[in-house]
Amino acid sequence: MSAAQLYTKYTRVWIPDPDEVWRSAEIIKDYKEGDKSLQLKLEDETLYEYPIDLPGSELPFLRNPDILVGQNDLTALSYLHEPAVLHNLKVRFLESNHIYTYCGIVLVAINPYEQLPIYEQDVIYAYSGQNMGDMDPHIFAVAEEAYKQMARDEKNQSIIVSGESGAGKTVSAKYAMRFFATVGGSASETNIEAKVLASSPIMEAIGNAKTTRNDNSSRFGKYIQIGFDKRYHIIGANMRTYLLEKSRVVFQAEDERNYHIFYQLCASSSLPEFKDLGLTCAEDFFYTSQGGDTSIDGVDDADDFEKTRHAFTLLGVKESHQTTIFRIIAAILHLGNLKIQGERDGEVCSISSEDEHLSSFCSLLGVEHSQMQHWLCHRKLVTTAETYVKSMSLHQVVNARNALAKHIYAQLFNWIVQHVNKALHTTVKQHSFIGVLDIYGFETFEVNSFEQFCINYANEKLQQQFNSHVFKLEQEEYMKEEIPWTLIDFYDNQPCIDLIEAKLGILDLLDEECKVPKGTDQNWAQKLYDRHGASQHFQKPRMSNTSFIVLHFADKVEYQSEGFLEKNRDTVYEEQINILKASKYQMIADLFQEEKDAVPASVVPKRTPRINVRSAKPAFKAANKEHRKTVGHQFRNSLQLLMETLNATTPHYVRCIKPNDEKLPFKFDPKRAVQQLRACGVLETIRISAAGFPSRWSYPDFFNRYRVLMNKRDLSKNDKKQICQTLLENLIKDPDKFQFGRTKIFFRAGQVAYLEKLRADKFRAATIMIQKTVRGWLQRARYQRLRRATLALQRYARGHLARRLFQHLRRTRAAIILQKQYRMLRMRRAFLRVRSATLTIQAFARGMFVRRIYHQMLQEHKATILQKYARGWLARARFRRAQAAAVVLQCHWRRLRARRQLQALRIEARSAQHLKKLNIGMENKVVQLQRKVDEQNKENKLLNEQLSMLTSAHSSEVEKLKKELQQYQQTQQGDGKQLLSLQEEMERLRMELERAHGEREVLEDSHGKERDLLRKRICDLEEENALLKQEKEELNSRILCQSEDEFARNTVEENTQMKKELEEERSRYQNLVKEYASLEQRYDNLRDEMTIFKQTPGHRRNPSNQSSLESDSNNPSICTSEIGDTEDVIQQVEEIGMEKAAMDMTLFLKLQKRVRELELERKKLQAQLEKKEQESKKSQVIEIKTEVASEHEDFAYNSLKRQELESENKKLKNELNELRKAIADHATQNNSSNDVQDGYNLLLNQLKSANEELEVRKEEVLILRSQIMKAAQQKETGKNMESISPNASWPNSDRHVDQEDAIEAYQGMCETNRLLEAQLQDQRREHEEEMEALKNQMDLMQEELEKQQQAFLQTLQLSPELQVEFGLQQEITRLTNENLDLKELLEKLEKNEKKLKKQLKIYMKKVQDFEASQTMVPVERRAHERSMQVAVQRKEKDFQGMLEYYKEDEPLLIRNLITDLKPQAVSATVPCLPAYILYMCIRHADYINDDQKVHSLLTSTINGVKKVLKKHQDDFEMTSFWLANTCRLLHCLKQYSGEEGFMTQNTAKQNEHCLKNFDLTEYRQVLGHLSIQIYQQLINIAEGILQPMIVSAVLENESIQGLSSVKPVGYRKYSSNAGDSSYSLDEMIRQLNTFHSIMCDQGLDPEIIQQVFKQLFYMINAIALNNLLLRKDVCSWSTGMQLRFNISQLEEWLRGKNLQQSGAAQTLEPLIQAAQLLQLKKKTSEDAEAICSLCTSLSTQQIVKILNLYTPVNEFEERVTVAFIRNIQKQLQERNDPPQLLLDFKHMFPVLFPFNPSAITMDSIHLPASLNLDFLNKV
Repeated sequence: MSAAQLYTKYTRVWIPDPDEVWRSAEIIKDYKEGDKSLQLKLEDETLYEYPIDLPGSELPFLRNPDILVGQNDLTALSYLHEPAVLHNLKVRFLESNHIYTYCGIVLVAINPYEQLPIYEQDVIYAYSGQNMGDMDPHIFAVAEEAYKQMARDEKNQSIIVSGESGAGKTVSAKYAMRFFATVGGSASETNIEAKVLASSPIMEAIGNAKTTRNDNSSRFGKYIQIGFDKRYHIIGANMRTYLLEKSRVVFQAEDERNYHIFYQLCASSSLPEFKDLGLTCAEDFFYTSQGGDTSIDGVDDADDFEKTRHAFTLLGVKESHQTTIFRIIAAILHLGNLKIQGERDGEVCSISSEDEHLSSFCSLLGVEHSQMQHWLCHRKLVTTAETYVKSMSLHQVVNARNALAKHIYAQLFNWIVQHVNKALHTTVKQHSFIGVLDIYGFETFEVNSFEQFCINYANEKLQQQFNSHVFKLEQEEYMKEEIPWTLIDFYDNQPCIDLIEAKLGILDLLDEECKVPKGTDQNWAQKLYDRHGASQHFQKPRMSNTSFIVLHFADKVEYQSEGFLEKNRDTVYEEQINILKASKYQMIADLFQEEKDAVPASVVPKRTPRINVRSAKPAFKAANKEHRKTVGHQFRNSLQLLMETLNATTPHYVRCIKPNDEKLPFKFDPKRAVQQLRACGVLETIRISAAGFPSRWSYPDFFNRYRVLMNKRDLSKNDKKQICQTLLENLIKDPDKFQFGRTKIFFRAGQVAYLEKLRADKFRAATIMIQKTVRGWLQRARYQRLRRATLALQRYARGHLARRLFQHLRRTRAAIILQKQYRMLRMRRAFLRVRSATLTIQAFARGMFVRRIYHQMLQEHKATILQKYARGWLARARFRRAQAAAVVLQCHWRRLRARRQLQALRIEARSAQHLKKLNIGMENKVVQLQRKVDEQNKENKLLNEQLSMLTSAHSSEVEKLKKELQQYQQTQQGDGKQLLSLQEEMERLRMELERAHGEREVLEDSHGKERDLLRKRICDLEEENALLKQEKEELNSRILCQSEDEFARNTVEENTQMKKELEEERSRYQNLVKEYASLEQRYDNLRDEMTIFKQTPGHRRNPSNQSSLESDSNNPSICTSEIGDTEDVIQQVEEIGMEKAAMDMTLFLKLQKRVRELELERKKLQAQLEKKEQESKKSQVIEIKTEVASEHEDFAYNSLKRQELESENKKLKNELNELRKAIADHATQNNSSNDVQDGYNLLLNQLKSANEELEVRKEEVLILRSQIMKAAQQKETGKNMESISPNASWPNSDRHVDQEDAIEAYQGMCETNRLLEAQLQDQRREHEEEMEALKNQMDLMQEELEKQQQAFLQTLQLSPELQVEFGLQQEITRLTNENLDLKELLEKLEKNEKKLKKQLKIYMKKVQDFEASQTMVPVERRAHERSMQVAVQRKEKDFQGMLEYYKEDEPLLIRNLITDLKPQAVSATVPCLPAYILYMCIRHADYINDDQKVHSLLTSTINGVKKVLKKHQDDFEMTSFWLANTCRLLHCLKQYSGEEGFMTQNTAKQNEHCLKNFDLTEYRQVLGHLSIQIYQQLINIAEGILQPMIVSAVLENESIQGLSSVKPVGYRKYSSNAGDSSYSLDEMIRQLNTFHSIMCDQGLDPEIIQQVFKQLFYMINAIALNNLLLRKDVCSWSTGMQLRFNISQLEEWLRGKNLQQSGAAQTLEPLIQAAQLLQLKKKTSEDAEAICSLCTSLSTQQIVKILNLYTPVNEFEERVTVAFIRNIQKQLQERNDPPQLLLDFKHMFPVLFPFNPSAITMDSIHLPASLNLDFLNKV
């Protein structure tokens, strides 16, 4: 294809740009051969002329169509070049927020610098078991591919994670290991996968540091081998490390940090266990403060340190070893802070012996202080003759100190790695392994040294291995498709590797220079210039003689030779090492012991014998530096070992890209991205792919996509492969541009874009044709509308003119009539106005005269009233003044008397105290005398009591006589003495009054002032009170409004919360049942293994043969629902035996329960009484009213409760008396046996004791009632006293008080006013309530009266016959209502009667059985049964619905009916026949009162069902069969239990089949547990069958032909999996039909069937939606249409099976909304609002994820813009959605087994002969 055909108008190209690397432009003029430039238009509409005639200038790169942009695989692009790759990554990263992209076999991972919700547990399960190309790119997909290939090919795998610092290598490796730990969890209980994950915090702490590019940069390389056994469970792991950056320990660049462990230890230095380390903050140490800031934003070093310590503990590192590790790290910090003092211009140095850091260093490492002080500043020179000790210069001492610190840290690092490997090591034989290589990427800085050289050397080796592997895969793909293979030239970096590692290469020359005694970096650089100056990969800089340039595969790097020799030697002086060897701490001494060879970290068994995997960590450094290997030599050996390991495994590649240097989330820097793409080999992969046939299509996909380019004649053929070949031969003339393989078509680069262009042109031509036709049709329709409109206008205009003429004539006539009427009306109105005015004047005049007379009379009346009130006021004022004066006089006189009395009392007190001081010595005598007096008082007390009795009568008579005498004397003395006393009193009062006048004036002044102040204060308080009342009313109104809304809202929320809690509780309960089933299954498996292991010949009974029910109640005849206190029952059973206790147990327990309830009621009432008494004592005045009201309510409640208890006691007493009489009568009739008589007497005694206890309880209730009545009367009297107290008159109320008393009195008055106001309000409220009640009663009476009046009026209007009939109807309705009430009462009485009769029957039956057992002689079993049949008065010939079997036939019954039964054997009989048969056997055991037989049969049944289910774990039909039978047996036990709640739908015949003796409630619970287990097994089987079908049937199945969403994907699946089987929707529906028919045929309850399909449809929804959220290729409009159609088919199936009420359709709602979301418009804000309102079942993350994944099928669709997605996120930010992206497809709804009684009677069931149940006898 020529350039002129490609570079046409409107074609888009890429041109270089200095800022964005590549820039898009559009050709505005066709290119012709020979043109010197291209006419382009940039995206900002500016014109640009691109020259192509300059040297080095070529035609620009073509841009892919928009339909191809955003592909999951970069190799699917039609044009494969650098700008296409860069643009595709940018679009996926910025617009879709996809950080992963495939590039062939390479996974490109861009660091988002933000936590994304794509690594949860459900995402791991979603990718588990999927092929690599089926889902969106992810690190889990690569890990799953490695795991799958290991299991399928039985070959070891490797995942190589590379990238520069900050690109996310460590995180990617961590997620890969998490995937393996989750998918391949250990089969044992060692939790080896947890240990593998726990090694990450340790290695990050000791090997990661903050750099300018990354806050958590790994400064070493590691290769972790995760070992698996034959079942591919993790059994162990091994770690190898490479090239730790030791120089970081002693030096950090600006804005960088040392290793994290130093800062973590400093942050935790305040802990008690680290006080001895002598650490402070990190800023105080030289080795941790060189980079400046010692903290990292968002990182808590102390918290990370706790995680590190926890990881150490989890990996088994002892506490002592951990302490030693932290001591060594602290010692390194102290070593860096040594103060070295220089002397003689720095030629001689020394360290002070008092240096605290040196002391801390020596004490922490346990070495001698003096020796370390000496040898840090001196060195030993050994010659052949002598040994010299030489002082070192300041520079040498600093270097030696730093070398020692680096050496100590390196040895500690190796020791930790070794112990981590020991913890991860296992003794189990390793079958295979997966290695995860987390190694540094290609690095280039401004200053590059020895570390960068080694890193880039390692990347050269890895790139070579990568190129060869990609080349090999390409070759295998071509050979598999039988395409001719031509050699592709790819970049081989072997010359660069030879330059570094070959003989006399850079590393050899470096080692040789290190051996020279006085070798320097300059000499080594000069040797490099001389030796490799002519090499094409080596260059010498122009401006430097100490640096050199190496041309690597990614870029050329300039290295500074300074420091190469020192870092390669890694010199540590022997004397310092010897001091450390002599440490008193064993671990520190062991770190520096000499070892000839490196100790392997762990022994890893290999399946490939030719590769010996050894530890890659450097050997421990020898003391003699001359005989030690250099760092470069060690690194080369370990790298060679790594390459051998990788070559022996199948590699998988992850290339991590750092999008920007600012670490900003979702910011893309094209320059940095291109650098890394070139360095990591992604572009090389693209180049290799582009050199061959990069685009590959299967024949069906190509046919569906490009069928529009085919002829109709070609489409009629059946061979799609031949059709595709014919089309390509016609469209592409050059046969070299494509090749036909066996299953695929291979295209050269750009051919798919050309086909897309032809397809778009075809669509464009068809669109133009459609547009032309539609526009012509629109114009014709418009002309016809105009013509019809013109004719209509003409018709309406003519009609309008005619109507207007008619209107004119009509209006002229109407005007004349109006004038006539108007003139008449005007004259009449004038007359009426004159008449009304006259009348008005007359009325006002007459009124004025009358009002004058009235006002005069009114004024006279008011004057009279004013005079009356004025005179009264004057009289009252005079009285008040006199009263006030008298009160003042009384106050002063009383105060004077009180003062005099006080002085007298003080004088007495003083005199008494004086006497006490004088007579202190007499106290002992007084005490003795007091004792004697007390004794005499005791003796005289008896006499006094006797005398008091005698003199009481006498004293009363004497007092009466005295009173009469005094009265008589008073009357005789007359007024004389009284007059004298009054005169003396008046004189004395005059004197006191004159003396008090002065005091009164002063008091009046002060009182006036205080009164004014109090009045002001009262006014202020009243205003505040008014404001507070207003605010209170407003708040009350608000609170009422809010409370109503909140009450409604709270009720709804509480209902939903209670429902949710119920569901959660039910699900937790069923999960426990599930766990119990799994534990039971595990126990059975272990038991089977033990039996196989022992191989004992005989059968031994083990615990698994016994049911868990054996620990249940041993007496099923006792109703556990009625037992309140089992101790009493047990005691009774021990005393009188089991048989006698069974007779009266039910009645006795019922009485006992009633007594216990009465006791509880008594205690409750007593507690309430005590509580009320305490509250009445502590209550305040303000709360009196509310307390009285509450006590009234409690009293009313207690009285009602008391009445209820009394009535119940009476009923129980009557029942007891009746039963006692009946028992006594029956006892007299059946007194033949003494034992029976004893039982009767025992029962009577028990009934008597219960009756006595009831009487006691009744008396206690009466006592409580009397106490409550007394308390209520006390409260009433208190209330009356309080109501009287405000109005009482007190004798001292007229006294004058001072200021404080006046304030207190005022406050008291305020409180009393408040109380009175509250009482008044309560009375008013009560009055209003009474009035409302009376009004309601009046309204009701009035309504009834109106109804009667209406009825009476209706009857009056009717004829006499109808009146009679109407009256009869009313009387009939009245009698009917009364009859219904009487019927209800009668039914209640009948129920009570039936209950009593039933109890009597049971008792009589027990008595008869007891007599029969005592009198009958034991005979043979058959004869015994016949005699029992004769004893029971029943119809022997009729089948009673019971089956009899012998005890020894029970195993045969279980085997024939359960273990060996096939569902087909009973398919033609009654559904759930085994359940009915089992119940009839249970009923017979109940009939003969054999509890052991019932227990054994039910236990054997449950164990047999469990054994069958274990044997058929994958059989849906068998599981469904036993689920139906278990549920039916459970329903039968409920239906025939005798409980009224389960007998409402029984017939009379069915009620006869109820159990008589036993209550099997506990067995019902066990059967419920078993049903839950069977249901869960049924769901698991169905899910296992449906799960492989769901994705293919729901998402990929093309139910609607012609809506193919195939687009150019071109992903090449390198997985060698066999082709996955594809399922259609019809196949899945057929499977659902099979499930439904099986469950219906076997009689499973409809409610359970509905729950089964609800669970299955939820799984369909979850798996389909999860797959949709992880696949870009299915997120399109056409897929949404197909998906909606498929869901509608499922909904139609639900309606057809009558399952729409099951809730299954509701579980599909998220999937329906996802399909609608794919179909909706996604442009405007209205579209965003529609999406937000529609997608309520999808979370915000799911909506955004679908929008990001949405892919247009063709170029006519538009992509979803980033702004639209941001708008959606903004509108949905208020949602409280869960953080999970995917649905939990393993979630199981809690199951319910509603009661479903059967209409079948037991006597109508027939036993088929095929069941071999001949040993069962019908009763």
